[in-house]
Amino acid sequence: MELLQIYGRLDPVRLLRDMRSAQRRLVAIADQSPTPAPMTEPALDRFLSGLRTAWKEGEIRPTAKLKPKQKRERRRPDPLAGVTDELRAWFYEEPWRTSRELLERLQAEYPEKYPDLLLRTLQRRVKIWRQEKAHTMVFGAPPSVATVKTMAS
Repeated sequence: MELLQIYGRLDPVRLLRDMRSAQRRLVAIADQSPTPAPMTEPALDRFLSGLRTAWKEGEIRPTAKLKPKQKRERRRPDPLAGVTDELRAWFYEEPWRTSRELLERLQAEYPEKYPDLLLRTLQRRVKIWRQEKAHTMVFGAPPSVATVKTMAS
C-alpha cells in the first residue's frame, strides 16, 4: 500500500528536471576548478622527446586491441608419429582406458622404444580424442570437407 502511494507521487517530468539541474551544478563545479600548475617543460617538447622510445611501448591508445599470439609450432619431431593410428584404434576400442594404460600397452608392444617420459604427450593426445568423441556423441559426426564445400557453393 505504501509503495502505491509513493508511486502515485512520482512525477517523471520533475525527476528529469531535477537530474538536469544536478548535472548543471556538476558542470559549474568542474568549470570552477583551479587551473593546473604550469609545467616547467613545454608539453610539446616532452611529447617530441618521448617519440624516440614510444615505439618500444607498443600501442598506447586505450581502444587498441592486443594482437593475438600465434600458436607455437612443434619444436621437435612427434615421438608418437609412427604409432598414432594404432593408439587411436586402441582408444576407440576401449575409450575408458587411461593414458597410462595405453602407454603401458605400447611399451609392451614395442619394448624399450617408448619411455615413460611420453606420458604427458599421450595424455594431451587422449584429451583431444576424448573431446572429439564427446562432440560426436552429442552433436553427431562432424561434417566432411566435401559436405562443407558443397554447402558453401
